[in-house]
Amino acid sequence: MTHQKLRERVCRVNRSLGRSGLVLLTWGNVSGVDRASGVFAIKPSGVPYDELRPEAVVVVELDSGDTVDAAGRPSSDAPTHRALYLSFPEVGGIVHTHSEFATAWAQAAQPIPCLGTTHADGFAGRIPITRNLRATEIEDAYEWHTGMVVAEYFDDHEIDPGATPGVLLPHHGPFTWGVDPESALEHAVVLEAVARMAWYSRVLAPGGPEAPECLARKHFARKHGPNAYYGQK
Repeated sequence: MTHQKLRERVCRVNRSLGRSGLVLLTWGNVSGVDRASGVFAIKPSGVPYDELRPEAVVVVELDSGDTVDAAGRPSSDAPTHRALYLSFPEVGGIVHTHSEFATAWAQAAQPIPCLGTTHADGFAGRIPITRNLRATEIEDAYEWHTGMVVAEYFDDHEIDPGATPGVLLPHHGPFTWGVDPESALEHAVVLEAVARMAWYSRVLAPGGPEAPECLARKHFARKHGPNAYYGQK
């Protein structure tokens, strides 16, 4: 894929993010990776979504983190995206937002429990929350360490990033990913929806149980994996 094609795609999905209702002002970003070329493209820092044009999208070298063919600065979250791309080879697109309900769970430092089949259709189990970054990690290469703490959590807990395509950073907000930028945005939409449902459910029944594991597993398997039968072939 040429840099221009990648820029056009990432621009289009960032503009979709701006229309999604998940972001206020410029509080979010989308990136997409071209692993064959060893680069990813990401929204430029601080540019309003409706003003974004492909030529403004910043291309970043995956190995070094250096910008290439860039007129402006990439999103300040670019090192986090880079860390996730390097840690999760199957990921092709990443979205970061500060969507209201997902961020509320993150600010409460709580994972989003799997309370029903709507959640289980998109995520295999809870949407996890990582540990807090250490002071030294915040002071030096903060955005890079933000991505690495996600990778560390998924590795330590043996979580498949393909089956759980999202995470919460405590006191920060959500990141989602997918095989391409479009699917990463879809997962961001779903994550916010199930965060809102879980919030309401906990208000109605503070001690309510999570969905039975067999039910959650069945609903995830209906839509994902070799034996999935949801939708059309």
